[in-house]
Amino acid sequence: MIENLFYGISNFLKEDVLGYINSLYEYPVKLILLIIDLAIVFWLIIKIIKIAKDTRAWQLIKGIVFLVVATWGSGFFKLTILHNILEAITDWGVLALVVIFQPEIRRALEQLGTSKFTKYFGIDKDIATKTKEDIYKIVIATTELSKQKTGALIVIERDIEIKDIINTGIEMNADVSPQLLTNIFVPNTPLHDGAVVISNNKIISAACMLPLASDRDISKELGTRHRAAIGISKESDSIAVVVSEETGKISVAKDGTLIADVREDVLKKILITNIVTKRFNVEKKQKTSIIENLRKKTNKKNNIK
Repeated sequence: MIENLFYGISNFLKEDVLGYINSLYEYPVKLILLIIDLAIVFWLIIKIIKIAKDTRAWQLIKGIVFLVVATWGSGFFKLTILHNILEAITDWGVLALVVIFQPEIRRALEQLGTSKFTKYFGIDKDIATKTKEDIYKIVIATTELSKQKTGALIVIERDIEIKDIINTGIEMNADVSPQLLTNIFVPNTPLHDGAVVISNNKIISAACMLPLASDRDISKELGTRHRAAIGISKESDSIAVVVSEETGKISVAKDGTLIADVREDVLKKILITNIVTKRFNVEKKQKTSIIENLRKKTNKKNNIK
């Protein structure tokens, strides 16, 4: 079986591939199609590797590669007995794989026929929609923490990176969810002290240490969390959401200013306006201006001609 496989590959390389390369000289358009073809194949290979890497199929793939190389090597070096054994294993191996990995194969085929197909290949929602959904989750968690009068401090990174702050905490790299955010701030748990940092639609780190604002004009009634929220909003463009442990009131720190006693709907509006609307509108304007500049340059060239 393996010998037939390598014989078929050698014929394919000699006849089909070399013939195809020769035809590129006669029809240059085929070169573009070849580039597109290779790009799609490489993209599929990368996606399959990414999907398999976090599953038990990854070890299997490495085993298959090893088996193919060992079979080829035993045939090349004329190790007849070993070669025959490996060929027998390969012949029955395909059937065994289908039986062993039947659930994974079935799941993959089901995803191909559903709306999960886009997510399966990494074509997910656009970043603006995802960010807005994460904001809703943050608001839900904050409201729940407020009802329970559980102290909390959530920092949302924007354009200015705060890696030095992130490195002071415990790495998480988890999807944003109300349940996780609520659990992090449960009193007397390892992560409840410090701040949670959200960056690039991920809960990057927890129990982070923030710089405290030392302004004298800040009210003495404000606790450590509020001073930390003001401090980080002064040193970066991050937005900090604070829940008071004593009163359960929600506050938002932005640009060194603390907006106290914020309602749920107001919190949602502040976060969407500053994180989604302003940021993505600026990006759209930049893209539009680039396109307009290109059009102007093109029109000038046409007028010169």
